[in-house]
Amino acid sequence: MKHTLIAAIAASLVLVPGLATAKPSLRDVPEIEDPLFAVALAKEVADHCDSLSARFFKGLGELRRLRARANQLGYTDTEIRAYISSDAEKSRMRAKGERFLAQNGVSYEKTETFCTFGRAEIKKNSAIGVLLRAK
Repeated sequence: MKHTLIAAIAASLVLVPGLATAKPSLRDVPEIEDPLFAVALAKEVADHCDSLSARFFKGLGELRRLRARANQLGYTDTEIRAYISSDAEKSRMRAKGERFLAQNGVSYEKTETFCTFGRAEIKKNSAIGVLLRAK
């Protein structure tokens, strides 16, 4: 009897959307994480290269689009803010960005490498490049 009740409860949870599975962290949702990473990298490049600037309104529009999409996926604004403001997530994103930049020949000791990388991204019209412009 006890096992039958447990099986019935487990089966009902599977049938109720949202109860059986928790939402993944936003870091595990590529359609949110990847564009957010591009915005962060574009800002980092613009901060370290005097001849490039971030396309502020384009970046802001992208962030608003990402928030709307996360809402569509069932994330609340509170959950989104918690993700964005999390010190652990900021550290993780910074480390991911530093690895990516280093793999692409960018060095914090040589600021011109940020400019070279940024100009190449603009030329490729990449997700990072569309968020940058030459001054």
